[in-house]
Amino acid sequence: MTLAPPERTRPRAPEPVRVQGPAPAAHGLRATARITARAGAGGTTALPVLDGEGPLALRRVRAYGTQARVCVVGAMSAPLGGDRLRIEATAEDGAGLCVTAAAATVALPGRTGGHATYDVELTVGEGALLEWLPEPLISAEGSDLRMTTTVHLAPTARLVLREEQVLGRSGERTGRLSSRLTVRRAGRTLLDQETAYGPGAPGWDTAAVLGGNRATGQLLVVDPAFDDRPAEALLLGAGPEEGQGVRSPLAGPAALTTAVAPDALRVRRLLDAAGAALR
Repeated sequence: MTLAPPERTRPRAPEPVRVQGPAPAAHGLRATARITARAGAGGTTALPVLDGEGPLALRRVRAYGTQARVCVVGAMSAPLGGDRLRIEATAEDGAGLCVTAAAATVALPGRTGGHATYDVELTVGEGALLEWLPEPLISAEGSDLRMTTTVHLAPTARLVLREEQVLGRSGERTGRLSSRLTVRRAGRTLLDQETAYGPGAPGWDTAAVLGGNRATGQLLVVDPAFDDRPAEALLLGAGPEEGQGVRSPLAGPAALTTAVAPDALRVRRLLDAAGAALR
C-alpha cells in the first residue's frame, strides 16, 4: 500500500489594514432662490429674475399699484437638519418689491444630525422700496437652525422688514434657534443684533429675555423721512397675557419694534399696531 503525500496548504494572506478615515460630512438639501425687481415704464416694477429652487418656490402675486409682489411657497418640508437654504432679493433703483410667504416655515430635525442654515440677503437701491413680510418661523423640538438676514441699503432706500419666531409647536418644547440680523445703510452699519433660543442658549427663557413667552418678533422700518421727523418711542400691549412690545427710534434713520407674546397671533397684532402708528 502506498500512502499519499500529505496535502500542502498555502499560507493565508494577511488581512488588509483598514485605515479609519473621517466620517462622511452631514449633507442635506441645498437650494437658492433669487428675485430681482426692476423699475419699468410708467413707474411699474418688473421681475426679470424669479428663480426658485427645491423647497423655495416663487410665485408672482397680483399687485395693486406699481409695486411687484412675490410669494414664497414651501414646495417640501424644509429646513431639515443639514439643509442649506438661501434667498437673495434685490430691488433695483426706483423699484418697489413686496415679498410674502404662503405659510409658516417649520424647522425640523433631520436624519443627518447636523444643523440647518437659512440665509436671506436683501439689497435695496436708490429710491427703491423693499417689504420683506414672511410668515413666522416655527422651531420644532429637536431642530437646530441658524438663520441670518443681511440687508444692504442705498442712502435713499426704504425698507419694511418683519421677523417672527415661534418656539415649539403646540404642546412641545422648542428646538435650538439662533438668528442674526445685520443692516447696512450706505455702507455703514445701522443694526447688528443676534439672538439665541432653546437648548444651550443661556437665559433665553428668563424674565430678561422671553419671560415664559413662546413667540417673539420684530418690525424694522427704515425711511429717509425719519431724518426730518424721527419715530417716537412707543410701548405696546395692555398686559403680559396679551403680549408686550416696544418701538424704539434708531440712528440711521429707522425704527425698531420688538415684541413677545404667548403666541404668534398676539405678536403679529403688536407689530401691526406699531407699523400702523408710523403711517
